[in-house]
Formats: sequence, structure tokens, C-alpha cells
Amino acid sequence: MATTATVEVAAEPKYWHLRTVLVQAIESEFTTGQTLPNERDLSARFGVARATLRQALEQLELEGRLHRRRGAGTVVAGPRVDITIGTHDEGWPGVEPGDRDLVDGTTAAVPGRLAAQLGVRPRAMVHRVRRRQLSMRQPVGIECLYVPRAVVPRVPELLGDNRRAALVLRHLRNNTLEGLTRSVEVGVAEPEEARLLERPPGTAVLVVTTAYTAGGRTAALAVATYRADTCRLAFGEDAPIGARSAS
Repeated sequence: MATTATVEVAAEPKYWHLRTVLVQAIESEFTTGQTLPNERDLSARFGVARATLRQALEQLELEGRLHRRRGAGTVVAGPRVDITIGTHDEGWPGVEPGDRDLVDGTTAAVPGRLAAQLGVRPRAMVHRVRRRQLSMRQPVGIECLYVPRAVVPRVPELLGDNRRAALVLRHLRNNTLEGLTRSVEVGVAEPEEARLLERPPGTAVLVVTTAYTAGGRTAALAVATYRADTCRLAFGEDAPIGARSAS
């Protein structure tokens, strides 16, 4: 004989109710980029303790609705940034000299988890080009491009970041791109990624890994890490990945 049990509905936490009220206020009274009143004024307006208010603000920041920076106040975030995947004109990645989003162009050890896919031994030294994507002056993504030295063998060590990045990518584009494969997964930001994204370690991220093939081998590997609270993936019609409906 089946048994039944009564399920009790937990009371809504105060901060969550306040979060709902704040969403309504933000959508009706504020615009993108506008700074909210300070915590003291918000606490007085909504009749809540500062601790409850902070919990609600932290939740809205996790959802990507707000940007909070020490000394700069709390700012209303813009719409999520669309990261386009699989466009008709997709080819080799590129960073032009002097690009303001360039982080560095250097030689670095490839992460162990990527070595086999790149066809090099673990911790082998490869060319690495890193660049950031910004939205409303906030970093929302960091891309690391790894290129084996066998693909681009001669790059002077004394070149600055911009010139090194441009030279590596120019030599890379001299190869005939035979194809690419891509994977998408949810992850968390490691300390270095978190630093570049200006978020705490462990922040939820979307990781897009693209392997570029030339000469019958993986010629480059791009690992793009995007903040899950501010970005969304938009798949083009010819995207090599994505769900397909059953016929």
C-alpha cells in the first residue's frame, strides 16, 4: 500500500523577497549603467537590515543584473553579451597589433589537460596569445590561444606582446585551415582566469574550446572562458555543435 507524506513549503527568505522587489525597482526606475543609491538609503527605503540588503545585492550580482565594485558603487548591468558560435565567415582567430583587449603574447607551458589534444608533451612550451573581451568596460571573457612551436617555429623572444601576438597569428593564417571542432562546457574560474575576469575564484563560467586543424594535425587550440552571469552563447546556422531535433 502506497504511503503519502505532507510536504511543507519553506518560508521565502527575507533576502529573496527583497531581491524580487529590487528587480522590479531596477526595471522600472533605473537604466543600464546607472548607479543605485548607497546601502544606507536602500536599507531605509525598503525597511530591511543592511545584512539582508547585501545578500539580495550579491544575489543580483550573481545573476548578472548588477555590477558591484569597491569604491565605485553598484551599477545596473546591461543585457547579456552574445557570444556567436559557428558563423559563415569563421576562420583562423586573429588579434591585430595594438588591439586594446590583448593581454599578452608570450611563450608558456601548455596546460597538461590540453597537451594530448594539441599533440605535444605535457608542459611543453608553446606560443600563447591571450586577449580579453569587454562590455561596459567590464571584462566578460578571456581567450587563450595555444600554438605549437612546430607550427610557428621562429618567433624572436625579445618581441613585445603586440608584435609577438601579431607575428604568431600571421604565420598561423599562412596555413590552410582544414577544419575545426568545438566543445562547450560549464566550469569554474581558476585563480588566474578569475583575476583576468576580475571575479572571485570559483565563479561560474562557460568554456568554449576550439581546435583548428591544418596539415592533418591540430595547429592551434583556443580556450575561451566567459562569465556565465553576463554572457550567453548564440549558435549560427552552420554551427558545428548544438542540439538537433529528431526527425
